[in-house]
Parts: sequence; structure tokens; C-alpha cells
Amino acid sequence: MTPPGTAHIQALAAALPLLDTGRLQDWGRLLADRLPAGSRLLVAGNGGSAAEAQHLTSELVGRFHAERAPLSAIALHADSSTVTAITNDYGPEQVFARQVRAHGRPGDILLLLSTSGTSPNVLAAATAGRETGLTVWALTGPAPNPLADVSDQAVCVDAAQVATVQECHLVAVHLLCAAVDTHLTEPAPGTGAERADARRLVVVGDVLLDRDVTGTADRLSPEAPVPVLVGARSADRPGGAGLAAVLATRNPGWQITLVCGIGQDEPGARVRALLDEAGVEVIDLATSGTTPVKTRVRAADRTLLRFDTGTAPLPLGPLPVLVRARLAEAAAVLVCDYGRGITSHDELRQALTGAAADRPLVWDPHPKGTAPVPGTALAVPNTDEALLLSGHLGPRDLAGDTARAGQLLAAWPVKQVAITRGRDGAVLVADPDGHPLAAPARPAAGDTCGAGDQLAVTAAMTLAAGRLPSHAITAAVEAATGYVEAGGPASLTAPPAPGHANPLELAARVRARGGKVVGAGGCFDLLHAGHLSLLEQARRLGDILIVYINSDASVRRLKGEDRPVVGERERAALLTALDCVGGVIVFGEDTPEKALAELRPDIWVKGGDYAGGRIAEADLVESWGGEVVTVPFLDGHSTTTRIRHVAQQAGTR
Repeated sequence: MTPPGTAHIQALAAALPLLDTGRLQDWGRLLADRLPAGSRLLVAGNGGSAAEAQHLTSELVGRFHAERAPLSAIALHADSSTVTAITNDYGPEQVFARQVRAHGRPGDILLLLSTSGTSPNVLAAATAGRETGLTVWALTGPAPNPLADVSDQAVCVDAAQVATVQECHLVAVHLLCAAVDTHLTEPAPGTGAERADARRLVVVGDVLLDRDVTGTADRLSPEAPVPVLVGARSADRPGGAGLAAVLATRNPGWQITLVCGIGQDEPGARVRALLDEAGVEVIDLATSGTTPVKTRVRAADRTLLRFDTGTAPLPLGPLPVLVRARLAEAAAVLVCDYGRGITSHDELRQALTGAAADRPLVWDPHPKGTAPVPGTALAVPNTDEALLLSGHLGPRDLAGDTARAGQLLAAWPVKQVAITRGRDGAVLVADPDGHPLAAPARPAAGDTCGAGDQLAVTAAMTLAAGRLPSHAITAAVEAATGYVEAGGPASLTAPPAPGHANPLELAARVRARGGKVVGAGGCFDLLHAGHLSLLEQARRLGDILIVYINSDASVRRLKGEDRPVVGERERAALLTALDCVGGVIVFGEDTPEKALAELRPDIWVKGGDYAGGRIAEADLVESWGGEVVTVPFLDGHSTTTRIRHVAQQAGTR
């Protein structure tokens, strides 16, 4: 028999991993936005939940970890005179609701704790909060329960024992406080602590968990003519709009926000963890429900069977203020409709309509979803979707797809429609009476799952860069082809390609397996054969090469106002494309000492024109045991000489 103490710990260990930490992070972010601006947090609960409510308010009025201004947070049970007076005059059911109506103002937040989710006074408070215009959150026990249903959002602990639920609630309180501290003390935008050139893509859509069960099938079952899968292994990834968001994170210089609904269950927790790992900011609208799971059984790069669970739409709460804020910041918006209800959310559709007025919005539709909002720049249905959405049953060829695109363009309030055609590329129609743009694809074999998401992401980001829709759809077809060639969704779990991961993280991985990290630095303006020779030699000295380049401002200080000829983003992109370069870091100082102290390379490389002199950063590199070397310099190659030569030629014309 398991000792009671052990059983208690085991129950807690089983429940804690399922705690919706992503939603708690979202709550902390919203509290950090609203409370300093004058809003209040009201908290209520009974018994042990009352103690945890007061614990939370004390941490916010006082401090948790970080030193910061006090925040307004009120525990509604703590004023004993008010509690007893209301109970005497109005009954115990109104003890919290009357205080909510007294203290609450639109924009305030009400957090209610109940292990059962059925306490009448807590339910009455939730109703009062909604009627008063407060955002209502709930910490409860297992879902579904009445409190979760009447709240805007809920974190529900899946545990049988009340004590386990309460202990998880205490952990949730601490996580919430930590999230508030993090968002209030992190560097503010524009202070130089974040990338000044970072742009935001907001992805909106239905999210599911994709699961691939892969093995070997080399015989049929004697029971039936079906393959027998052996050596099966399982791999999870975000699906639907979640996959689009993860694919978007592979583009350096972008911040990705995902507006979606995620069920409060084990698959939902798994999706949350995967999105967090990928660096996606999640704003979850779901109040409860089950996360859809799509499972593929595969062998020899082919799908043998697919089965789906949890297909019911998720209940969605009101639109958080943060959604409108992120849409206002966005360089582009992408809607990935998977027909599970999120695009029918009235408040969200209104917000998307507003966003489409002054930034590109790309809509990837679904036959069971809703029509794009007015102002949509580009809709990208595939041929099968276009057949169902348009009702045009013509041949599945270029002419048929062009006709379907024309019909959808006439039916929808969108500017252009591109029908994606799988291995045949895409066709773009901007005017039913004009000529379509055909964008053929290169031949590519592989798993096509997610290729449409890759296409839509690339189209949105290309439009955000100010390119024409014709350029966007051409680039998108090429990106989708490359995605398939790389293995499709399997590429998500492959080692990150150079330049797609943080260079410091790449270096740490190399060191963890005993490898050597090599660094090299310079302006690298007008990349030429001399640079290539230096970088290739440097790479041969270790296991990864990280290149430091001067920012544009730094180059101007060092070389003059007419330099650089090539901007830092393009220089970084060109270097990243070289096989010998593992990552690129841009530094703003005149010399890279400060940035080098973070990387601490084992070897620092300079070209041979430094031979005989002491390199400026040598003392720093040697202070951690690093080595400074020079490599042979390729004669006849100088950026300055090349620029002068071009200028002289231009002057003689």
C-alpha cells in the first residue's frame, strides 16, 4: 500500500505538469499592462481559496521578487466588517458580488478561486463582474465546471483531491506574480535592449496538436490486409495556426503573436509548451474545452492512417485588450482558418477589419469557416477549398483555378485571390477581366503537411516588406517548395539551420558536445573573395564559426558617412547564407569586445594583414583562455579599393 504522504506527492506531481502556465503568463502580462495604468485586481474565494486570494494580493501590493511600484489588488474576504454586514443584510450568496459592484470598474480584473467551481457566492461574483464590465478569470478544479463556464478565461487543475487543487493554485499564484514582475521590469521597447528592427506578425486561427507516429512496415497482418507498424515512435508539434506561427519564428527579426483557442487538457498543455519553446507569444481566447488532436500513422514517408479527436469547437471568451494592442503593432496579420470557430468571433472580426485598413492581412480560408474580413489584401485557398467555397466545378487545371479565383474575388471583400495548386504552384487573380499571374513551382518530393501554412506565412511577411502581391506569391511558392524539400514537418524537429537559431545558443550546443567555437569579425561591406577566404579558413579551425559585423552606425563612424555600401541586414543575410558561417551577430560599438564577452570564443580570427601587430581584443580573448590567430590574407581584395575603382569607372563615363 502506498503511504499517504507518497500518494499525496504523486498526485501533485501528476497535476502540476498540466498547469496552464502559458495562460498564467498571459494573465501576468495583462495585469502588468493594466494595474500600473490605474486598473484594479479584485480577488475572492472561500476557505483555503480565500487564503490564497489574500496571498496573491499581498504579493502585488508589496512585492514578489522584483522591486517595483505597489499595485492595486483587493482580497474581497479580508474586510470582516463588510463581509458580515453584507451577509447579514443580503445573504451569504451576495458577499462577493456586492463588493464587485462597489469596487469594480470597466477595465478592472476579477480573479475567483474555487476548487469545485460551484460555490454560489463565487458564481454570483462572476456574474456581477461580467455585468459591471470587468475581465473575469477563474482558478478552479477539474473542468468542466460552472465557474469556468461563466468566466472569460479559466485555469482548471485536473486533480481529484481538493488539497492537490489548492496546492496547484498556490503555484499558479506564484507564477502569476513572477509573470507580473517579469513584464514590469523587462526593458521597455525602444531602449535598445531589444532589436530595433524587429517586426511583429500576428497569426490568428484555430490550433490543434499534430502527432506523427512513425515506424517501419514491411509485412501485412495475418488478421487483415493491413500493414504492421514496428519500432513506432511519436513526435508532437503545434498544428493548424500553431504550425504557421512556429514556421514564422524561423524568420530572423520577427516577433510572432498567436491569437487562438487552446483546450484545457493534456494535449492543450503540450501545444502550449511547444509554442513557448518556439518563442511564440500566445493569446488564448478559449474558456474551456478539448484540444483537437490529429494523429498520422506513417511508414516509408507515407501516411497509412489518420485519425482525429476532439473536433468540437472551443468556447471562446471576450477579446482581451492585448489582442487589439498586438494588432496595432503588427507589420502584417495572417488568419489561418481551420473551420473550428475562431474566425466567427464577432469582436475579433471587428478588430481584424480595423487592422486590415492599414497593414497587409492574408487570409487562409476553410470551407467550414467564415469569409475574409473587408480589406483583406490576399486570400490563399487551395484548389480543394476553392472548389467548395466557389461552387465552380470546372476542371482542376490552370483555367479552372483561375475561374474559381475570379468568382471568390467577386464574392469576398478582398483585394486579390491566389489559388494554391500544390506541386503546380499558384495562380493569382487581381482582376477577373485581367490576365492571371501563374507562379509555377519547382519539382519537389516530400511530406506536404504544412506547406500551405509556409506559403501563407511567407506571403504575409513579403507583403509586410512592401512588395507587390505578385512578388509575395512567387516568394511564397518557392518557400513552400523548399519546406517540402527539407522534409516538411519533420524539419521542425531537425537541428536548426545556421542563422535560424540564436548564435549564442548554437555555440553553447557545440561546447556541450566538446566542440570548439571560432569567432571572426569585421564590417564585411561588399562581400568579396577575400572575405570568403578568411571565413572558410576560420571555420576549419573549429566546429562552428560565429561572425560579428559592425552595425551601419558603427561602420559610418569607422569608415565615413558614405559607408557602408550594403546595410547591416543584407550583410548579415549574405553571411548567413554561406555554408561556413554558423551564425551572425551585429554589434553597435566600434570594436566587438562587449559582444565577444558573451560568446567567449575559443579562437578569435583576423586576416593576415594584422600579422606583426597586437590585435586590440587579444587581451580580452586571452582572459578566458581563448586564442587569437591570423590566417593568410588573399592579396588583391579590398573593399575600399573596390569602391574607389567603381567610383573611378563611374566618373569616366
